[in-house]
Parts: sequence; structure tokens; C-alpha cells
Amino acid sequence: MDIRSVGVIGAGQMGSGIAHVFALAGFEVWLNDLSEEALERGFATIEKNLGRQVARGLITADDRDAALARLHRAPDLATIGPCDLVIESATEREDIKHKIFEDLAPHLADQTILTSNTSSISITRLASGTDRPERFMGLHFMNPVPVMQLVELIRGIATDQATYETMVAVVERLGKTCSSAEDFPAFIVNRILIPMINEAVYTLYEGVGSVRSIDTSMRLGANHPMGPLELADFIGLDTCLAIMNVLHEGLADTKYRPCPLLVKYVEAGWLGRKTKRGFYDYRGEEPVPTR
Repeated sequence: MDIRSVGVIGAGQMGSGIAHVFALAGFEVWLNDLSEEALERGFATIEKNLGRQVARGLITADDRDAALARLHRAPDLATIGPCDLVIESATEREDIKHKIFEDLAPHLADQTILTSNTSSISITRLASGTDRPERFMGLHFMNPVPVMQLVELIRGIATDQATYETMVAVVERLGKTCSSAEDFPAFIVNRILIPMINEAVYTLYEGVGSVRSIDTSMRLGANHPMGPLELADFIGLDTCLAIMNVLHEGLADTKYRPCPLLVKYVEAGWLGRKTKRGFYDYRGEEPVPTR
């Protein structure tokens, strides 16, 4: 199937990044969110990030202007429905995602392919609540979307080969690389990454090291570009906890038990960069460890 139009549901950090790369690659893109305020923030983020790419010589000013011209506001799901491809990029909660696909159903065109940018939730379960499980896939982008090269493609049990091949071609058109993952909790990247972050939180919780010593050790000792606690703040501690819960519930193995300290930070509303406090305090000029 030739994908020309793309609807993105959710204008947050991930959704705005997804809309950005699709518009830049030549697709007509409709971006939707629950509130006008959130939608405007998403558009402002896209414009700012395109401007950065121009400043760094990665794209031209003409490329930026053409991408912005292909980007449209979708005030409701009815506007999204007729698109060739729909990408759900809402909060990492299964009930919310099911409700979005339920509300979207009456507006879908016959040919529309549905995808979710979920980082951990079962694609088969999400697809089962729609009228087209054979044309439903996981399309998991990495954060920040305009920078990261990888896209995980996850087939549900009913996903057909034509849908898979169409999405492989879409990822190639974006100039990114796809990896195929089976539909098991957290897929490939987060199955490995988030338990590592959880173990770093346990290392902090047990007093083995401080926030700074843990992050410095992994940056300089394992050559990671970012320490695990700094990375957790960047991802969002609520998202990290949600993925650990999916792993723990889905695989029933105690090695995936979320660290109580991670739970406590989320309960406090200290979710990382987006709330200005997590394992670091971001309210000053420089991030300061909170433990």
C-alpha cells in the first residue's frame, strides 16, 4: 500500500517528534491532541526542532518550510480517521489506548493501517479491540525521534504480511532502520534497557553508590553516552515504572520487580525532566542530584 497521509494521535514529546520526521520525509501529516494548548505546544516544539536542524546544516530552510506546510492540525479523531496510516502516541496506559482506537473506529477508511507507538504493551491485545487486527502493528520510535535511527516493528498474532511490508517501506522512506520484534512484553530495546535502569535505581536504593557516582561509573566505565539515572529522568520515571510493571506482570519473574525507590519517586510526582525533579533537580542552572 502506498502511504501518503499520516495521522498522529498525541502531540507530546514522542508524538510531535513522529509528526516532525514524517512531514520532513514528504508525508502529509495531521496531528491531534486532547487540548488545543497541548496541540500548540506540539507544533511549537516541531518548529523549534526543525529550526535547530537548519542551524546545524542538517536540512535547508526550504526543507523546513516544506515540512511545516505538510503539517496540519487535527481538532478531532474524525479528521484523523481517513488517513492511510494512523499512529497512536498517547500515554503508556492500555485503557487509554483502547479508548482511542474505539473512538477512532467509526471514522476509519477501509484501507487505513493502525499502529501504536507503545513501548511495552501487547500489540495483539491492542489490535484485538479494533475491526482490523490484520492491519495493526507496533511502530515504536526511540526518543528523541528526529535524532534516533531505530524503529521497532512489532507484529501482533494477526498482523498480515502486506501490512508488515508496507511499514518496512515507510520506515525506509523516513531514512531510519527497522528491527523486527516479537510481541512479548517491552519488545527488544526496553526489555533490555529498562531493567538496567531499574537495577541502577536498586544500586542507589541499597546505598551502593550515589546518583552521581552511578551515572559517572556507567558513562566512563561502560562508555554509555548518558548515565542510567540521567536517562531515566529523560525518559520519564512514570514511563520507566509502567514498563517495569508490564514486564513484571507479563513475565511473572521477580527479577522484573520495580525498585521501591522508583515507585516512591513516581508517587511524589518527581518524574524527571518533564516535572523539573527526578533523580536530578532541574530547577537551577545545572542539574543537581536529589540523593
